[in-house]
Amino acid sequence: MPLLKLSPEDQAFDKAAKAAGVNSGDVVDAQANAPQMASGGGGKGGSGKPFHKRIGPDGFAEALTNGLRAVWRNMTFVMLLTLGTNVLILSIPIYLFQISDRVLTSRSVDTLIMLTVVIVGAVVVQTILDSLRRFILMRSAVEVAAQLGAPILSAAAHASLHGGGKEYQTLSDLQQVRGFLVSGTLISFLDVPFAPLFIVVIFLVHPDLGMIVVGTSLLLLVIALVNQKMTAKPFAAANMAQSRANMHLDSMSRNSQIINALAMVPEAVRIWGKDTAASLTEQVRAQDRNIIFASLSRAVRLLTQIAMLGWGANLALYGEITGGMVIAASIIAGRALAPIEGSIEGWNAFLLSRAAYGRITDLMRRSKARFERLVLPHPEGRLDVERLLYVPGGTKQVILNGLSFYLDPGETLGVIGNSGAGKTTLGKMLVGSILPTSGNVRLDLMDLRNWDPRQLGECIGYVPQDVQLFPGSIKNNIGRMRDDATDADIHRAAVLADVHDMISALPHGYETMVAADGSPLSGGQKQRVALARAFFGNTRLLVLDEPNSNLDAAGDRALARAIQHAKDDKITVVVITQKPSLLKVVDKIMMVADGNVALFGSRDQVLEKLAERNAQNQEITK
Repeated sequence: MPLLKLSPEDQAFDKAAKAAGVNSGDVVDAQANAPQMASGGGGKGGSGKPFHKRIGPDGFAEALTNGLRAVWRNMTFVMLLTLGTNVLILSIPIYLFQISDRVLTSRSVDTLIMLTVVIVGAVVVQTILDSLRRFILMRSAVEVAAQLGAPILSAAAHASLHGGGKEYQTLSDLQQVRGFLVSGTLISFLDVPFAPLFIVVIFLVHPDLGMIVVGTSLLLLVIALVNQKMTAKPFAAANMAQSRANMHLDSMSRNSQIINALAMVPEAVRIWGKDTAASLTEQVRAQDRNIIFASLSRAVRLLTQIAMLGWGANLALYGEITGGMVIAASIIAGRALAPIEGSIEGWNAFLLSRAAYGRITDLMRRSKARFERLVLPHPEGRLDVERLLYVPGGTKQVILNGLSFYLDPGETLGVIGNSGAGKTTLGKMLVGSILPTSGNVRLDLMDLRNWDPRQLGECIGYVPQDVQLFPGSIKNNIGRMRDDATDADIHRAAVLADVHDMISALPHGYETMVAADGSPLSGGQKQRVALARAFFGNTRLLVLDEPNSNLDAAGDRALARAIQHAKDDKITVVVITQKPSLLKVVDKIMMVADGNVALFGSRDQVLEKLAERNAQNQEITK
């Protein structure tokens, strides 16, 4: 059968493609792939809704800024409370000093009672202030989780389009930061800036004692810096190894049936154990060093108090200070050095939280904010694919290379080709799951990237090759887990997908609960429920990737009826399949080879062309 000529535009593209060593393929039906003006959609047609309403931008960096602003606002008040707490904590050493040097010498009961009442009041106020700052820190942690939880999950979902799914682990980083906000380590960090206050008080007692505390503080600072230097790399290596172990654990949970069926449990445990052992080894190395430095700082603090008491007693012998001053200065020195020691002991938690915060900020600032988009009229279903090129990030392998075609509203296209030809990648691009390196996918002449994501999702139905259902009822899964899904819409989707009878045969019907792995449904039943989910709402574009890979003969017939229902409802359908049975219900067929369009045209013409090629191949073989 002679091939028809390409359009002038496609001839130019074909010439350029061949010059680059790329075969754009044969177009069996030129009229089927010729550019046409849309009969509707875009700025006209559709549901006739006004489209002046705009969807606000989704600024992840702005959400992060708002969350940080709330924390810093609370932290300002917490620092004021910390100042009051540290000032009032001086009441105990002052009380001891007054009892030793005033009450015991004067033997005045009235003075003792008055001092006791004042100090008790100071201690009560100090306790209240300390409780208030802890309450505020706890609520700050909750506010951080409330303000950043949804934006982080949303940013992770968007970033996972270009990543491997590890972005979702950022939610656990948020929990790490939240835990740090309510930890004792942060309290120690907040108390450190007020250590100079206690040192000044000690200088007022005697300069010699103040110099001892200053020297000790500088020594503890050196210990802290060395501790940071010696533990940073081991802790970072431990975190990376633990992250890999968690990814293996997640993979094991998702593939538990395969692991047990193929007796791969020892290998899976070995892979997980290897990374876990590496993480534990690095943690032990880092913790050993941290414990050594923490013990060293504790010893320095205790020796400092001994030095304070010893040298203070010497000064008291010469009459420069009193015994009460010696005891008070020793207590104040311990209070001044305690936050530094606590900071060193909690250095690991600080490093983990700092790394977690770094990953959160990197995700939020790296994720592109979605700009305002016009709410367009409901699409009619015209699909235009223009010069699609896709090269996965970090590789040079071309998956799709200059692929172009178009479908009118209500048309059905069967996509065929060998494994690895790029069919599944094309399907993901048609629904916006992955973005092309260059080129465009347009729905009613508008690029998918310029549609409001919520509105676009309501217009698209998608059954991926690897069907996943959400934990919940079949009704909730068909209704896409939406609270506003009505029973009428769910029933309509089930009828369109021709799965109502199958669901009715289940013991609990639409209320049948589905686990994360899809049980108790079979693989074919999962696919059919996923097909009903794809039909839910006002779908105008339906993309099915190997929708009958797990179906029996009855399921194949039901799928064919569902595709016919879609055609009758003017829904544009793209079916990616390896089975010829579905080709009977499509209008056009596109054969993909090595990321290029090898054949494209009406069903009968493409099938006839394929038959001719098979006959020629058989003759050559003979």
